[in-house]
Amino acid sequence: MNFLKAEWRKLAIINYEIDPDILLQYLPEGTELDFYHGKCYVSLVGFMFLNTKLLGLPIPFHRNFEEVNLRFYVKKNENNTWKRGVVFIKEIVPKPALSFVANSIYKENYQTMPMKNLMHEKDNELLIKYSWKDKNWHSIEITAENKMLPMEADSEFEFITEHYFGFTKREHTTSEYEVVHPKWNYYLVKDHQLEIDFGRVYGKDFGFLNHQKPNSVMLAEGSEIEVKTKKNIL
Repeated sequence: MNFLKAEWRKLAIINYEIDPDILLQYLPEGTELDFYHGKCYVSLVGFMFLNTKLLGLPIPFHRNFEEVNLRFYVKKNENNTWKRGVVFIKEIVPKPALSFVANSIYKENYQTMPMKNLMHEKDNELLIKYSWKDKNWHSIEITAENKMLPMEADSEFEFITEHYFGFTKREHTTSEYEVVHPKWNYYLVKDHQLEIDFGRVYGKDFGFLNHQKPNSVMLAEGSEIEVKTKKNIL
């Protein structure tokens, strides 16, 4: 059953290598960390939620909005097949009703903050910026070539974007939901700027990211997506 349909567009993705031991306390039971060429990643992702429908119905004033999340990558073996997914440390959205639904139904860690975005196209360049505010404003800004390129097999971009399940940890319970979408195209990133206090927004475990250079910065076009109804698996 489809719980939600929407479009995810202009995904700004900032990837950092992280010590796997830091993530073990956040790891849902029944899953294990997923690595790309021996590296464990955590990603900061900002994007637009567009044309959102909940259980097939558009919700007034909640169709188009920003989201920024911090996530890492896991996999789960089921019937000798690997399900590859993500676990969210925190997901930030601009409207309280969004946090209420996600936290109540999906048991995720959503938080409501003021947010804004900037999207500008000029001279074959894209400028994408997502901002959110607690005490101060934080932001992700990416400049990229305005030409979509196809995903390359076994690339870092494929690893980061081809995780089609969400796994949620609540004490000793693990829940799972599937996200359905086609392979994404990407834009070649030329420059980026980050204004983020990771420790303040995401907790002391991630404060070191304030001083760590990203391994990579990506901009994905995104697509229409469907989120399936969650189920408890443990």
